[in-house]
Amino acid sequence: MSTKPLGAQLSHMLKNRGVEVIFGIPGVHNQEMYRGIEEAGLTHVLARNEQGAGFMADGYARATGGPGVAYVITGPGLCNIMNPVGQAYSDSVPLLVIASCLDETAATRGQLHQMLDQEGAGATVAEWSETARTPDAAYHLIDRALLEFQTSRPRPKLMNVPIALLQGDASSASDRSVQVAFDAPNSDQIARIAQMLSEARRPVVILGGGALRAGARAAQVAANAGAAVFMTNAGRGLCADDAPLSFGARLARSGSADVFAQADLVLVLGSELSECDLYRDPLGHDCPLIRVDLDPQMLADRHRVTDPVLADCTVFCEALLSAMEPSDSDWNPAAVAALRLQWRAETDADCPGIVPLVDALRAVLPSETMIFSDMTQFAYVANETFPMDRPGHWHHPSGFGTLGYALPAAIGGKVGAGDKPVISINGDSGFQYNIQELATAVELGLSLPIIVWDNGKLKEIEDSMVRAQIAPNAVIARNPDFCKLAEAYGARAAAPRSIADFKQAVTDALSADGPTLIHVTPETGTN
Repeated sequence: MSTKPLGAQLSHMLKNRGVEVIFGIPGVHNQEMYRGIEEAGLTHVLARNEQGAGFMADGYARATGGPGVAYVITGPGLCNIMNPVGQAYSDSVPLLVIASCLDETAATRGQLHQMLDQEGAGATVAEWSETARTPDAAYHLIDRALLEFQTSRPRPKLMNVPIALLQGDASSASDRSVQVAFDAPNSDQIARIAQMLSEARRPVVILGGGALRAGARAAQVAANAGAAVFMTNAGRGLCADDAPLSFGARLARSGSADVFAQADLVLVLGSELSECDLYRDPLGHDCPLIRVDLDPQMLADRHRVTDPVLADCTVFCEALLSAMEPSDSDWNPAAVAALRLQWRAETDADCPGIVPLVDALRAVLPSETMIFSDMTQFAYVANETFPMDRPGHWHHPSGFGTLGYALPAAIGGKVGAGDKPVISINGDSGFQYNIQELATAVELGLSLPIIVWDNGKLKEIEDSMVRAQIAPNAVIARNPDFCKLAEAYGARAAAPRSIADFKQAVTDALSADGPTLIHVTPETGTN
């Protein structure tokens, strides 16, 4: 076992545990973490703001399925990354943040980067925030985080390490290999659920992000049951949007409550059924509700679960498929298709001019493209109308709902995805939250189309104010010349003014040797 400063040992340990990339910004307080990065063989991606670093680590985790890791400094570095940590918590993303912290704060004031309670601040957004006081404690917390990412609902963890501890010598962490296996659900319970599905005439299956690891097995459960299918935004692609009994990712359509009112059985695989999934309180069902989730809190919420199953969706689906026989139902594929078309028309009417651009984008993107979107009307429309043929390829900041997510998350996603195409979809306002990360995309030479939907206002907020009979206020802001700004960073830029030009701009950007900003306005979708 070698002896090095603990800051260097942390990088070696992470590399030994399978981590390949660190996102962050060095500072005088956390510089000891950087002593071991190159020596350990890690790649470091320099963000321009710790918020950007956190979203990059988030995007990397979503693209690879492994943990995203970020190094930040004491105080303001930790505060800047709290938004990404909160987003990772709501979206179940395995994000590990390692922050330096002051050695002593009780008797000393006025120190650089001092805050009242750094550990407590982190605990407001992370699943846990702990301070390591010894090298062994630091190693334990890292292993604890990595193990919890694999065995429970993956949520962000935050470890604070005092500066003097980072600087002090420490023996290396011991090697460790953990094989994770989930227990099979109770066989009697599986048999009973299989029987319930076979007897149901109008079953509905909801596929959430917790079913992603189950993959095609989740959709096969629905198909064997003859069930109608809804997906959450996180579960998009688990079932083809145009499958005969698929309603797509349209749970938030008010008309979906009428569908659940017709159901005689509902099976939910890995979804919170949160406000951000439904945008209404009741699901709309009056029948048995089976929920399968790793998080016990989801099994005892307001949705009146009759049959809770605490299990990993992959293991549950495997067991259920072994116990099921294919059955028919009373759902009418023609009626399902007609309702899908009706809801598409409603979406188009709600936000005119966006659906044609979404269709154009789908026409030119390779099917394996990974998409990162921000809180913008373009993404809200696309979440309902852009058909996904594979899971885990559209990533949206649901839940916490942070503006400024899409650009840095797409950068991290592209770092993780390698040659796979990746694009970023932004609104004009949210894009400016982290526009500085264009520098990172240019620095890395990432082939990354960056779509900026510019309607010159906070249109969703303006519409909400109007609905609430509030005179729209503070929803219009002067925007910069986005194309010139991108070029100033060293990126390419395009300003298509027709659908045909938009398709060509996206095609060109996918093959470029650096990032391309594509500036799109409402007029683009009408020409």
